[in-house]
Amino acid sequence: MPGCHFNRTVRFFYEASGKNITTFWRARDYVVVTLGLTVCIIVILANIMVMTAIFINRRFHFPIYYLLGNLAAADLFAGISYLHLMFHTGPWTIKLSKHQWFVRQGLIDTSLTASVVSLLAIALERHQTIFTMQLHSKMTNRRVILLILGIWSIAVVMGLVPTMGWHCICKLSECSTMAPLYSRDYLVFWAVMNLLTFSIMVIIYTRIFIYVRKKSQRMSQHTTQMKHKETVVNLMKTVSMILGVFVVCWTPGLVVLLLDGLDCQSCNVLRYEKYCLVLAECNSLVNPIIYSYRDQDMRRTFKRILCFFSRSSRGPHSEVHFNTLDQEVFSESNGTDIDSTVATAAHADSALART
Repeated sequence: MPGCHFNRTVRFFYEASGKNITTFWRARDYVVVTLGLTVCIIVILANIMVMTAIFINRRFHFPIYYLLGNLAAADLFAGISYLHLMFHTGPWTIKLSKHQWFVRQGLIDTSLTASVVSLLAIALERHQTIFTMQLHSKMTNRRVILLILGIWSIAVVMGLVPTMGWHCICKLSECSTMAPLYSRDYLVFWAVMNLLTFSIMVIIYTRIFIYVRKKSQRMSQHTTQMKHKETVVNLMKTVSMILGVFVVCWTPGLVVLLLDGLDCQSCNVLRYEKYCLVLAECNSLVNPIIYSYRDQDMRRTFKRILCFFSRSSRGPHSEVHFNTLDQEVFSESNGTDIDSTVATAAHADSALART
């Protein structure tokens, strides 16, 4: 095809876009790779822990926890993809073929998109359950599976779009600086889509916050002031953490992508590129903490898993029971009975505070 550069190497596109591709390791490269590898290992282990907990505990066999498991799977894939990137970056980049380069970038795009869309799906699920005063969504397993398949379909498409033609191999003047084989238009598109997703999440959680605050005020005549205050404070903490971490982790990278896509010559985007990517990856590390660790049942399951491995390493006589649904139900049946209306509302507030 006239004007195309399919026979050119990756180095050609890097030099054409003005991105330096070194043949030796600098101190900055060592710092970024070391930091990246550390984050990747923690991300992988944390999300394996979440997926294991959801699998072995029957109390988590509900739609919201299936979505949390899918979020953990997306974040696990993000950790693996970024681990792959760490071993194909720096001076190693010069040895990549164009196909290998697109695979490297496509894995990152797919995994991070799946993580972000999973966050949106969880927000929508929480919105539906809270507004109908339910503890768990009544979505069937079939719908949950279809939703998860839809999430991954979107993620895969986003990862394949540049490979399928939205690149700059035939339009060298449109190549981005941060990703020299990507078109600047694609970077703008990807950044805007993620910002739009973030905006939708802000709207959803704002509506939930306003609704539950009003509901808590109505419930105050049936509950103690301490319980009312605790519910509102927990809600504010959870919502603030969800939105705050998302902003901190993603905004710098999205801004840098937009500046590169808009061809900002004086912005020096390469100076912040890798650090923004590591920061965005940290979102996959924090997700298990926000969506899972704040759940008391999840914390107890984590402890049982850790105790299982600890006792197994000591000898074959240790015995740990993961499936404690019957025990917990029995213990709850011996507790104090409360009014059913108050219980339903309290369950809804508890579900929101835990999420």
